[in-house]
Amino acid sequence: MRKLALICSVVSLASLAGTAAYAAQVEVNWQQPEKFTDIRPANESKNRYRERVLKIFDGYFVDMAKKLPEDYSWKITVTDLDLAGEIDPFAGGAGNELRVVKEIYSPAIKFSHIIQNNYGEQIINQEEKLRDMGFMHTLRSYRDNDEFRYEKQMLEQWFSRDVLPKIQAAQAEQPKISDN
Repeated sequence: MRKLALICSVVSLASLAGTAAYAAQVEVNWQQPEKFTDIRPANESKNRYRERVLKIFDGYFVDMAKKLPEDYSWKITVTDLDLAGEIDPFAGGAGNELRVVKEIYSPAIKFSHIIQNNYGEQIINQEEKLRDMGFMHTLRSYRDNDEFRYEKQMLEQWFSRDVLPKIQAAQAEQPKISDN
């Protein structure tokens, strides 16, 4: 199992103005990534490509964690990843494989995650199975050159739709402590 502990030490500009600080502590575990459904390179070493993909996805989780309260922790265990597209050995010609992205090759990721507040209470503890069947029908910026933009978009939409509302609800229920 590949394990990476990341500490987000970025504080939002809002925290400088006296409001809440954001950037939770993040721990990302990759459980047997060599057995994932699809992290196949087109023309790159398998190990080097896999490590590069995992590093990029670590960054996606760190970016999302910046939206969580500073004193929260987020533990993620990724159990499968299926990148958008499929490697086609004949698409590149002259024996050069290419990743061909079509609607039938949608991105997917499976993981479990736990988000705890500053009191150690679990706000979220669940398994996720995300797949974006409509990934090619979402409007994107012409400047969006991220290699894994479909997977990133899928994760960001899930995070905004499913995670942030639960965090906001938990914060609203949290007892307020007076400075007086």
